[in-house]
Amino acid sequence: MTALVLTLLTSGSAVVLPAVGAAPAAAAAKQYSAPLSVAIGDLVGASEVRTGYSRTLFKHWTDADGDGCSTRNEVLIAEADDPVTVGSGCSLTGGRWFSYYDGVSWTDPSDVDIDHMVPLAEAWDSGASGWSSTTREAFANDLDDYRSLVGVTDNVNQSKSDQDPADWLPAQRVCRYVREWVAVKHRWRLSVDAAERSALSSVASGCSDTTITVTLAR
Repeated sequence: MTALVLTLLTSGSAVVLPAVGAAPAAAAAKQYSAPLSVAIGDLVGASEVRTGYSRTLFKHWTDADGDGCSTRNEVLIAEADDPVTVGSGCSLTGGRWFSYYDGVSWTDPSDVDIDHMVPLAEAWDSGASGWSSTTREAFANDLDDYRSLVGVTDNVNQSKSDQDPADWLPAQRVCRYVREWVAVKHRWRLSVDAAERSALSSVASGCSDTTITVTLAR
């Protein structure tokens, strides 16, 4: 039997949930969808708490599918503008990568960092401190939403570090950056603090009010 779907409308946003009684195998994944301005307002507000954070609490660059390629290389393969040849041990040759943060292309993968759109420390501050180690690992290796991980110029990624949009924005394509930041925050149900929300709203006021749609990861 086809599962019924209940749609909840809140402040112009839609959250789609499987109906009560739907068989787990048939239940659709929960989704969130709303215009950017609404999506920013819908993010849960909370103060950030860094206490207890360590990068080692987020196991990352794993090989979840066992094909010999780490998450880092999976992103490089997926984002290459020119074809990549995958050799023994997932060595990569060929390929060209465009860093939208600064508008520069690279042909050497060592010049490209894979940025966690929402940095691991920021995620910790915004709710991940209460997650299980399994959920933190899933966040750190999220290949199911292209916005979660992005290849960018290494020193640009290093300049971003663990800062949120109140303290750091890319030199180019800030509207895309804010849309993707908001999408990842919703996907993982992470909170924002007041300064972060203000910065997101300020940038978004100069962007098209594009609809943000995500499949919720938790």
